[in-house]
Amino acid sequence: MLRAHLRRFSMLAALYGAVLAAPVSATPLFESGKLLATGGVSQVEGAGGGGLVPWALITGYGTRDAVGASAHYTHVFLPDYTQRSGGVAVGLYDRVELSFARQWFDTGVTGTALDLGAGFTFHQNIFGAKVRLIGDAVYEQDSWLPQIALGIQYKKNDRLGVIRAVGGESDEGVDIYVAATKILLEHSLLVNGTVRLTKANQFGILGFGGDANNSYRPEFEGSVAYLVSRRLALGGEYRTKPNNLRFAAETDAWDVFGAYFISKNASLTLAYADLGSIATKTGQRGLYLSVQAGF
Repeated sequence: MLRAHLRRFSMLAALYGAVLAAPVSATPLFESGKLLATGGVSQVEGAGGGGLVPWALITGYGTRDAVGASAHYTHVFLPDYTQRSGGVAVGLYDRVELSFARQWFDTGVTGTALDLGAGFTFHQNIFGAKVRLIGDAVYEQDSWLPQIALGIQYKKNDRLGVIRAVGGESDEGVDIYVAATKILLEHSLLVNGTVRLTKANQFGILGFGGDANNSYRPEFEGSVAYLVSRRLALGGEYRTKPNNLRFAAETDAWDVFGAYFISKNASLTLAYADLGSIATKTGQRGLYLSVQAGF
C-alpha cells in the first residue's frame, strides 16, 4: 500500500513539474501589447479616437487576445461657456469597445443673459459601443484597406424644459457612425474619416431634433495626425454638425492638437478648439485640455 501511494505521489510530482516547466502560450489578459499611441486618446463623447472625432481604432492597448481600458477627463475653456467631460472605456480583444462619458456644459455668466441663471449647467450621459468590422490599421501595412468600425452612442440630457423652450424635440437621441482609419507607419501618418447619422444639437447638449429639422442627416468628421516622435503626435480635426434649431444657427467644429504619450498608461492632449456658434454666441474657441490614463 505504501509503495502504491509513493508511486502515485511520484507520478503527480513529475506531472506537476512538467506543467511548471512547460512554456506558457496563453497571452495575459491585460498585456498591453499594441504599439504606443495606437490606442488613440479619448474623444469628448467617450469613444477612442481624437478629441472631436471617433476613430475605427479600439481604445486601450489590448491585442486580439487581451483587454485594454482607459479613463479620461477633458476641459474645454470657451469665451462664454465651459465644457467638461469625464469617462471610461474598455476595449475587448481589439474587436469591441464599450464606453461611458458624462458631460457638463456650464453657461457661466452667459446663463443670466439667456434667462437661465448664472452658472446654469446642462448634464449629459453618453453610452457608447463600437465594433471593428474589417481591416487592421497597424498590421495590414501592405494593404490600402483601412480599419473600419461601426459605432453607436446613446445620449441622455437632463434639461428637457430648456430644450423644448429653444425649439428642440427631445432630451435623448442616438448617433450611429462608421469610421475608417488608416495608419501609414512608413510615413508616421494617421488618416481617419467618419460619417455620423445624428439629430444632436451641439453634440446633444441642446437636445435632439428641432423646429427647423427633425430628421437624421449624415455629417462628416475627419482627422489627420502626424507622429513627430514615438511619443508626440500633431494633427487636426474637422466635424460638421446639423442645424436643427431656428433660434440659433449651429456651425461646424474643428481643432488643431498635440498629444503626448508619456507611456502606455498616461497621455496628455492640448488643443486649440473652435466649436463654432453655440446658443447665439459666436466665436466659441479656446483651449482644449485632456488627460487620459489606461492600459
